[in-house]
Amino acid sequence: MSNFKTGNIDDIIIKNLIKNEDNRGWLIELFRKDMIDEYLFPEMSYISLTYPGIIRGPHEHLEQTDYFCFLCSTFKMVFWDNRKESATYKYKMSLNIEENDHKIVIVPPGIVHAYKNVGDKPGFVINLPNKLFAGWGKKEKVDEIRYENTPDSPFKVD
Repeated sequence: MSNFKTGNIDDIIIKNLIKNEDNRGWLIELFRKDMIDEYLFPEMSYISLTYPGIIRGPHEHLEQTDYFCFLCSTFKMVFWDNRKESATYKYKMSLNIEENDHKIVIVPPGIVHAYKNVGDKPGFVINLPNKLFAGWGKKEKVDEIRYENTPDSPFKVD
């Protein structure tokens, strides 16, 4: 049983992505230096495809901030504030991101997070984190605490 209460969580940033369409197709700006603080600037990027019904996470980072961009399907994202020093410690928050309502979701360290493709087609998630996965040359410990295979974990996506 979870001892988290439902409510907004401090320091999660949610921004709309603007889709610019014309007769050639569309374009969406995912990152601009004038959109966010410098400490959030990406160190790398990746794109993933998530099939309908699939959950990625839950996990958290100790130092890394994730900068997610959701495209082409409907996603449910769930957050749990695991930061003892936070005013919203032990809060749980859910966010539904509709297929045509593209969003940037920035998740700071210490917030456990997961997302599920709740749409009926595969969806793309682009991440532009502010730290390199496994450090420079992939020679460091991965900054990630994973909970998806922990049977008694309080972090469940419903």
